[in-house]
Amino acid sequence: MGIEDIEIGEDFDFEQMLNESFENTENNSVVDGVIVEITSENVLVDVGQKIEGRLYLSEITVNGEVLFKEGDTIPVMLMGTKGERPSISYKKVLQKEKFDAFVKEHGEDIENVTIEGKIISVKQRGGFIIEDETGLEYFMPMAQSYLKAFGAVGKKVKAKVLKVNAAQNSIIVSRKKLIEEAKVEKDSKVNEILEKNEPVNGTVKKITSYGMFIDLGGIDGLVNYNEISYKGPVNPSNYYNEGDEVSVVVLSYDKTKQHLSLSIKAALSNPWEEIKDELDVGDTITVTVSNFESYGAFVDLGNDIEGLLHISEISWNKNLKNPKDLLTLGEEVNVEVIELNVEQKRLRVSLKNLQEKPFAKFTKEHKVGDVITGKIATLTDFGAFVTIGDVDGLLHNEEASWESNAKCKAIYKKGDEVEVKIIKIDREKENISLSVKEISDSPAKNFQNTYKMGDIVKGAVKDKKDFGIFIKLEDNLDGLIRNEDFGPLVLEEVNIGDELEAVVVNIDTRKNRVRLSVKRLEQQQQREVLKAVNDDSGMTLGDLLKDQIK
Repeated sequence: MGIEDIEIGEDFDFEQMLNESFENTENNSVVDGVIVEITSENVLVDVGQKIEGRLYLSEITVNGEVLFKEGDTIPVMLMGTKGERPSISYKKVLQKEKFDAFVKEHGEDIENVTIEGKIISVKQRGGFIIEDETGLEYFMPMAQSYLKAFGAVGKKVKAKVLKVNAAQNSIIVSRKKLIEEAKVEKDSKVNEILEKNEPVNGTVKKITSYGMFIDLGGIDGLVNYNEISYKGPVNPSNYYNEGDEVSVVVLSYDKTKQHLSLSIKAALSNPWEEIKDELDVGDTITVTVSNFESYGAFVDLGNDIEGLLHISEISWNKNLKNPKDLLTLGEEVNVEVIELNVEQKRLRVSLKNLQEKPFAKFTKEHKVGDVITGKIATLTDFGAFVTIGDVDGLLHNEEASWESNAKCKAIYKKGDEVEVKIIKIDREKENISLSVKEISDSPAKNFQNTYKMGDIVKGAVKDKKDFGIFIKLEDNLDGLIRNEDFGPLVLEEVNIGDELEAVVVNIDTRKNRVRLSVKRLEQQQQREVLKAVNDDSGMTLGDLLKDQIK
C-alpha cells in the first residue's frame, strides 16, 4: 500500500487514516522478477507465483525509451493481489530507494523537516501528491494544504513533514503546519520589534511599482511608495536596488492578515522640521529641476524636500505651455520662496519673480508713437491681442482698419505677423493699446489733400439717421450732414441715392470724419449774390434775389 492507495473522505479522521495506511506491511516487500512479455501497454513479470504480475509499460519507460527487455530481471514491490494476479510495482521500488535516502539524510528529526516540491496530481476529495526534485513523492491531505484542488497541479509548495512510516515508505506532509508556525514566528518577531520601538535594519527583497518588500531576518514587510521619501510618492527603483540594506520603522501590523507596514522616511530625521526655522517666504534659494509635469516642474532642495514650480511661476510669458520649453532636468536655478507650509509639507517657488517684469522692460525700450511688429496671439469679439516680446497689447477693432465696422476676426488669424503703432501705455493697469490705422493716412487725410474748408462737394445719400444723413464721398469715407445743417431743405424729402451738394465745414483726419452743411452752402451762395450786387451797380438786390429764387 502506497501514497496513492490512501482513501480519504470529506470528514476523515487523520490518525485513523494514518494507522490504516501503515497496516499490511508484509505486502510491501521487494522481490526480483523476470520480464516475461512486453506489450504496447503492459509488462508481465514472473515473481514466482502461479500468475505473472502486471506493470504498466510507463513504469519502465523514460523519455520514450523502454529501460528493460524480455528476460531481464528487475526488482518489484509486492502489494497484495488483484483477483488472482499479484499486484506489483517497479516505480514503488524506486520510491523506496528515494525514501530510504531521505530517512538516512534526516535521521531522527525527520518529522520537523520542511520539503519543497511540485504538486503532480490531486486525489479526489483526498489531497495532493507532491514530488520533489529527486522524484520522491509526498502526500498532503486536503485539510493540511490551505489550497483548493482546482488549479493546484503544477504549483510549487513548501510543507512540513507530519508522519513517516518506514515500512510503508510513506511520508505525510502539511502546508498548514508550516504556515501556522511561520505566523507564530512572525508574530513573535514583530512584537519584539514593536516593544523596542526603534528603527531596525532590513534588506530590500523585492521592488514593485507600489513599494518595496523588506526582509527583516525571515519576516517580510512592505514599504509603500509614500513611505520612502519625504518628497511624497516616488518610484522605488529610482532610489534602491534589490539587496540594498535599509533602516525602517514599523508603522502597523495586521495580525489577522499578517500584513506588516514599514516606513523608511520615518526612520530618518524630518527635513521639514529642519527648514522650519531656516527658510521664509521671500527667500531666494538654489534648487535642481527634478521632475516635469504638465502643470509645472518639481525642484529639489537637496535634503529630501521638493517644491512645486508651477508653470505660471516659470515665466512672465503667459503663452508658455510646457515647462520643458524653458527648463531642463537636472538644471540648477535660483527661485524665490512664495509659500512654505511645514504642517502640510508644501513648498511653492517662483522663477519669474527673480526676473525683470516684461511690462517694465517694455516701457523702458518703447514709447507711444513707436511702430513695432508682433504676432496675433488671441482673437476676440472686440479685437485681437498682439504679442510683442513677452507682453501683449490690445488691437481694438476700431484700430484695425479705416474701413468702418471692420473686425479683427475677419482680417487676421492666430499667428499672423502684424505691424502696429503704440497709441497708449497705461502704466497703472499695465495695458498697451495698439493701432494699425495710424500707420497709414486716413481717407479723411487723403480727402484733405484735395479739399479744404468751404469747398463744395457732391455725393449720393448713403444712409439716413434721426440726427441727419450720410453721403458717400470716397471709399471708406462718408460725409455727415446733421439736421441743423440742412437749412430750408426738409430731411423727410431726401431719399437714399439722391445727389446732394454741400459745403465742407470740418475735416477730422484722426477720427476719419467729414462734416458737411447745406445751410452753409446757401449762405455762401447768398454772399456771392451780395458781392455781385456790389460789383454791378445797375442791378438791384431784389433783381438778384428774384433770379436766385427762380
